[in-house]
Amino acid sequence: MLDSQPPGPQHFDALFRDSDDPWRFKTRWFEARKRALTLACLPARRYANGYEPGCANGELSAELAQRCDRLLVSDVSQRAVELAQARLAAWPHARVVQAHLPDDWPKESFDLIVVSELGYFLDAPGVDALANHARASLRPGGTVLACHWRRPIKGCAFDGEAVHGRLAHRLGFEVLTEVREADFILHVWSADGRSVAEREGFDW
Repeated sequence: MLDSQPPGPQHFDALFRDSDDPWRFKTRWFEARKRALTLACLPARRYANGYEPGCANGELSAELAQRCDRLLVSDVSQRAVELAQARLAAWPHARVVQAHLPDDWPKESFDLIVVSELGYFLDAPGVDALANHARASLRPGGTVLACHWRRPIKGCAFDGEAVHGRLAHRLGFEVLTEVREADFILHVWSADGRSVAEREGFDW
């Protein structure tokens, strides 16, 4: 854990005032590859209702929209919400709302929750509350995927390893997938601990 406090909503408003793509999601191969790995790690081909908090400009959201019958995404920045709405215009079943997490967690149930590059912008109670909300709103057998940068981030309360440790502890689910590279860490958790092959009825 790092010593500094996490940034507030005004930090993200300033980022999106300066750029429509402050983390270069659209142009960096690192980001495109990470999105592809994220999608490949999802244990189901399709989901009934997905949620992506912290959607930024909607690049990952656009990919998730193609795997979900319904998709809700949110961000604390109004400008990010506007960008995500434009990015998701081709998928009318995808909805974008402004939300300050963890307090504004939606009152819905989901079979997929994707927490990507969000957790270290919260403090310890915030990460714990996010995990508690995710667990409470997850449908039986649903999936939680988290992916975070592993290196220290200036101005953030946690690094990715610490975020995933707290999420894993609070969720208490089986680990279906773990990817750990020099730059990022990715976990897939579910109360349904069956592998992808087992879910398809593979006969050993």
